[in-house]
Amino acid sequence: MPPRRRPQFTQESVEQQLQQIHLLDQSSSSENLEQLGPIIKQIYTNRQQDAYLRTLQALIDSKDTEIEKICGDNYQDFISSASTLFTVKSYTHNLREKIDTLDSSVSQIGHGLAEKKRALLQSRKTATNLDEAIDSLQASLRILDVVDRVGEMVKEGKYWSALRSLEDIQRMPQSSLSQTPLFQHILTSLPSLRGQIKVSVTASTKQWLLEIRNLTGDVGRLALEAMENRTRRWRSRREKDSMLRLNRVGSAVETVSYETTDDMVLEALEVDFKPLYQSIHIYTTLDSLDELRKSYQADRKAQSDLILPVPLQLSSLGPLTEQIIGFFIIESHVLQTTGSFRSKAEVEELWEAISMRLSEAVDGALQNETDPDSYLRVKETLIAFILTLEAYQYSTASLHASVFRLFEKYATLLERQFSKRFKDIVVQDDYQPMHVDKPTEKEAVLKVVWLSSAEHAELSSASTPLNFPWSQSFYLCCEDIRDFVERFYQFIEGISQHHRNVDELLSKSLDTILSDHVSGSYAGNLMKTSALSQVAQIITNLQHFEVGCAELERSLTTLRSALRGGTIRLTVATSFSKTQSRAAARITSLINSKLDDFFGLSEYDWTPATREDAPSMYLYELVNWLTTVVDSLQIRDSFKDEAYRGATTYIAQCLMEFLTERNVAMMNENAIANIVVDVNFLEEQFRNAGRANLVSLFAELRSTTSIVLSDSVAEYLVPSLRQTTFANVKPKKLTALLEKLARYGGNCRDQLSREKGEKRRKEADAVGRLFPGESR
Repeated sequence: MPPRRRPQFTQESVEQQLQQIHLLDQSSSSENLEQLGPIIKQIYTNRQQDAYLRTLQALIDSKDTEIEKICGDNYQDFISSASTLFTVKSYTHNLREKIDTLDSSVSQIGHGLAEKKRALLQSRKTATNLDEAIDSLQASLRILDVVDRVGEMVKEGKYWSALRSLEDIQRMPQSSLSQTPLFQHILTSLPSLRGQIKVSVTASTKQWLLEIRNLTGDVGRLALEAMENRTRRWRSRREKDSMLRLNRVGSAVETVSYETTDDMVLEALEVDFKPLYQSIHIYTTLDSLDELRKSYQADRKAQSDLILPVPLQLSSLGPLTEQIIGFFIIESHVLQTTGSFRSKAEVEELWEAISMRLSEAVDGALQNETDPDSYLRVKETLIAFILTLEAYQYSTASLHASVFRLFEKYATLLERQFSKRFKDIVVQDDYQPMHVDKPTEKEAVLKVVWLSSAEHAELSSASTPLNFPWSQSFYLCCEDIRDFVERFYQFIEGISQHHRNVDELLSKSLDTILSDHVSGSYAGNLMKTSALSQVAQIITNLQHFEVGCAELERSLTTLRSALRGGTIRLTVATSFSKTQSRAAARITSLINSKLDDFFGLSEYDWTPATREDAPSMYLYELVNWLTTVVDSLQIRDSFKDEAYRGATTYIAQCLMEFLTERNVAMMNENAIANIVVDVNFLEEQFRNAGRANLVSLFAELRSTTSIVLSDSVAEYLVPSLRQTTFANVKPKKLTALLEKLARYGGNCRDQLSREKGEKRRKEADAVGRLFPGESR
């Protein structure tokens, strides 16, 4: 490998390198010595220090030669310039001496002026300090005046202005006064001053609450009067327009037509809410609104608790409701006008509490009350109270429920009151047809009673004087029923709920009154009444009550359907029907009692020697009395038929008892034949009276006697004949009759009669063996 060739340094290359580092560049004001490192490193690396130094020294020598040449060429110019410089130096030295002289002179003069200026500046500084002191004092006085006026503003009730003044003091720009102890003391006293404002505002609010409490009664009274006028106007409008009949006060239709604003009461009394608004504003500014809200709620709760006394006197209910109405009208206004200060939940809390306490107080006050009118007066007060507060969007569901509970008690007391009246009417009735002399009296009665349309038309066309079919009690009961229904529904007037419950309660009350105290009283009087005409009048009354119940049910249902009510269902007609049956039975009982008197006069001979051709004499009187009395009864033909049937049945029963009962020990065929003659007479009389249907009631008696008189006992013993021809003959009675005939034959002395008696005994035994259970 050939040896590496060392680089050769020339003056040109060294000069070029020095120019790179600006050592020889006259146009550059800085040296680039960073490039010197690599050059030196290269020299040492190549071990060319000596060669490079020699070349560098040669370059230096070359440059020194160039400098000497340049200096030699300009030497004369340099000498001339040096001479000129020495001359300038001489002039300069003289000028400096003059300047020093002038400076000394000026220095002396300036020292005096400086002393004077220093004195002037000191005077100016003193004046400035005085001005600043005066300004600070005046500012302090102004601040003190503001603080003093804050107190006066608080006394005058200008709380917002006082608070603004304090804020102005706090927001004053930085000045010399800001650093004074007085200003710092005033700043530290600002919270105390704000506290004084808050205390004064709170006291103002408390005073306003006291004044408002004194005004609540007047507010409630005016609100009730306004609601009364509103109700009166709406009632008048409903009477004129049938389309509005179902809309009550407070309904959507009525509310739209009601043009007056809810604040008219407060405007009429000029109620001032400014203190409250001011308090809210001040507390909001002080960031203490929650404190005021809690305090206000507590105060209003305390005031609401003081409204209702314990126990409640009914005489004070009206003024108390006025107080409550006024209280919550004010609360409604505060809720609407104070934004977030008052929440709906807080007002509802007060409302629910006082509603519950009012309901409990009313219940307690009425606990021992027995007069329905007291309940009615309480209801009127509560309904006016409810309607008034409903207009201010308060929930009254609990109060409606309370009123309905009162209504149930009212209905019970009303039922009790009218029950006594109905009972007295029925008991005091003379059971004589009601009489009227004038057409006006007749029309008045027909407007009160409930009748079928046919009977109403018939009585309307009848001339006066007139005897109505019913007695006074029916008319008076109808009158009281109308009064009862009117007073019953008078309670629920203004109540928009519980229609179905109300109708059911009315149905139940009417059923109870009419069943227990009208129908029941008639039933009780039946056993005390022995006059058939009075019993017949009771039946007529009961019939009209039965018809009247259906008409009453229909008219009440029509009335309630027009008011969105339910259907009235009365079940008392069944009670009237049962009492009619009891009355018919009472007629039968009274007739039978009289028939017993006739049978007591019969004086039958049970062992006559011969048979009679004519009936017994007492039967003439009996039939005559029976037909006269029954036909004269003012009752329906069905009841007369029933009376005839009952009497005829009783007559047949009595005649059968003569033949079969133990009161008569023995008898002969002649006596039986005489009974048959009497039966023939009775049947003929009934046929002549148009009562041929009654003849069948003697069928058993005829069949029983025919077996004996026709000597057909053997045929009776034949089962087929017994079940067809003699189906209505009772073996026990036939046996008893045969035993009486046998006893008679046994007591006779002639052989024929004794044999006949023995035959009757054997027949009696034979019949008795057929039905041993009945013959015992």
